Amino acid sequence: MGATIESVKSQVKQSIEAFKRGDLTEERLNRILETLEMLNQKRQDLLYLQAGSTSVNAGVHGMLLIQNGEVIEPNLDESPYKTVLHAIRDGWRIIKFPEMALLMDESRTYGLGCEFILEKWR
Repeated sequence: MGATIESVKSQVKQSIEAFKRGDLTEERLNRILETLEMLNQKRQDLLYLQAGSTSVNAGVHGMLLIQNGEVIEPNLDESPYKTVLHAIRDGWRIIKFPEMALLMDESRTYGLGCEFILEKWR
């Protein structure tokens, strides 16, 4: 069972009832603390989108997703994100915009000039 606010509320209500009955234990309270610690353990997911230009409306032509610590290379044809803006609308936040300096001279580009990096915390 995943840690949720509702699960903590339920555990606290049960503990109140146990307290009223006189059988509240240290173990029960420690379980609540463990559940609260689990709520604080958020994970960062990263989404790398290579777009046709620096515009958030440009079409995506490359993608890499890191989710739950696993690298996923989604099929672009099945991706819900046809543009960076689609990903933003789905709750992704841009943490790195494309490097404009890499776009200045196409003959000397050493990276992906139109790569956006986005994050989502869960």
